[in-house]
Amino acid sequence: MGPDGAPGPAVPWRKVLWECQPFPDNYVDQRFLEELRRNEGIRQYRYWAVVKEAGFVGQQLSCVAIFITLWLYMEQGRMPPETLLWTSLVCALVGYGLHRALTSRVEPCREPRTHWADLQSATIFLSFTFGFSPVLKTLTESVSTDTVYAMSAVMLLAHLVSFPYGQPSPPGSLSLNAALFASVCLASRLPGTLHTFAMLSCALLVFALWPCLLQRLRESAPSQFTTVCVGVCVGGVGGLGSQWLGGAVLLALALGSLTLLCPLLLVRLQRHKDNIQGPWDEAEIHEDLSRFLHRQR
Repeated sequence: MGPDGAPGPAVPWRKVLWECQPFPDNYVDQRFLEELRRNEGIRQYRYWAVVKEAGFVGQQLSCVAIFITLWLYMEQGRMPPETLLWTSLVCALVGYGLHRALTSRVEPCREPRTHWADLQSATIFLSFTFGFSPVLKTLTESVSTDTVYAMSAVMLLAHLVSFPYGQPSPPGSLSLNAALFASVCLASRLPGTLHTFAMLSCALLVFALWPCLLQRLRESAPSQFTTVCVGVCVGGVGGLGSQWLGGAVLLALALGSLTLLCPLLLVRLQRHKDNIQGPWDEAEIHEDLSRFLHRQR
């Protein structure tokens, strides 16, 4: 006797398993599907909101392109290391001041780190990087250039895949280590020690400090966050286009797919989502069982 079969005995059917009932094992009554629930708790996405969030992915891809462009300029001798160092210093100071201002706006009651502590951290890192630059410069001398380039490409791809786009401040250890490993490999192929130091300092600025500032900007100034993401994407395409036109076209297509096409597919496919919940789901125990555990001990 199934759900729509002949009427059962006068005894009402109960949805229990711990007592004997005069019904077949596969019997259910007509009220069984009354508790059916579809797409309960499903989040509805809006296209432009998804595009805005996808902008973080696009700008991170553009940051990698900007870093590669700077390395190409250094490797070709078209940019002296002093220029990159001074530019990185100015950008770091401006970004530090902006980050402090945004932090005081988002978390007014939190006690921020002192300027002296931040200066100590920066000095220690720069000192160690400068001291180990000769070692890093000769680190991959016994490795072929093709292997170094292949390792750098794989590590940058791992950085993009493992980057915590939902909460990028601070960056994930895996993504940051992969980016720094790729930076060391690329910097070891530059002509001089100062080039290596400038490239590694720039890598820290791009892959470690910039995501923290952008996350603060996303929390406190969403409209400016969108403008900055668009600016970074344009800078990445333009910078790569100055070195390799085909690469700039590929990057523009990738950015268009990530920020425009993929959100459109997500919103369009959302209408086909069909999750059902009902009395056939696994039982969930909401009662606190800690007291039984204490008794057993």
